Amino acid sequence: MNNILISNDDGVFAPGLAALANALSEVASIQVVAPDRNRSGASNALTLDRPVDAHRHDNGFVSLSGTPTDCVHMGVSGLFGAVPDIVVSGINAGANLGDDVIYSGTVAAAMEGRSLGLPPIAVSLAGHYPKHYETAAAIAKTIVENVSSLGLPARSVLNVNVPDLPLSDIQGIHITRLGHRAAAGKPESSKDPRGKVRYWVAGAGDALDNAPGTDFYAVEHGFVSITPLHIDMTFYPGMERLGDWLEGLL
Repeated sequence: MNNILISNDDGVFAPGLAALANALSEVASIQVVAPDRNRSGASNALTLDRPVDAHRHDNGFVSLSGTPTDCVHMGVSGLFGAVPDIVVSGINAGANLGDDVIYSGTVAAAMEGRSLGLPPIAVSLAGHYPKHYETAAAIAKTIVENVSSLGLPARSVLNVNVPDLPLSDIQGIHITRLGHRAAAGKPESSKDPRGKVRYWVAGAGDALDNAPGTDFYAVEHGFVSITPLHIDMTFYPGMERLGDWLEGLL
């Protein structure tokens, strides 16, 4: 592996991005293309209604006025440097567990690297105000150094969640499935100083399925969680039932 494209959804000035770039620069040539501001929850959105502006910073990082997916979509083309061998996204400030992967800009940025020869990697650090970015960076570096021997199809994605602990306190690594969250709370309304009603999307629901074997369980017990994801969202067991149902409609 010669070239790594790094992105995130927390923005170009996020501490997790800097920690990841520092760690991965020790094992390959890196280029960083990230949003110019926090774009958490952007999922796989592409900016199609306006042009996207780019700015190269003094440290060599490139920021775009678009989404995490925009950043990787343009970065993998070689627009800002060499065409990468792999995409690594993160380090996200907060976990991306269970249903979070549907909304996560961190996971979406990794997914946009699916056309490359190696499975892209999304890295998140659990906790509301995480601080042990060096732990997640060390884990990410180890995974990247060894991912070429994994043999997963290129359209697979590794979703990595790291407990917010010193590296010495990490209990190990578990291969996990996605758990599930309970439904989020209702959106909240409030009035601004001029009396206009504004609305806030509620936070994520609590873990509903956090049984052993899930990503929730692993992180809660001090283990790094690695969940292999796949872009093919077809529900194959449902195809036969849909076929039988369709026959009854005709």
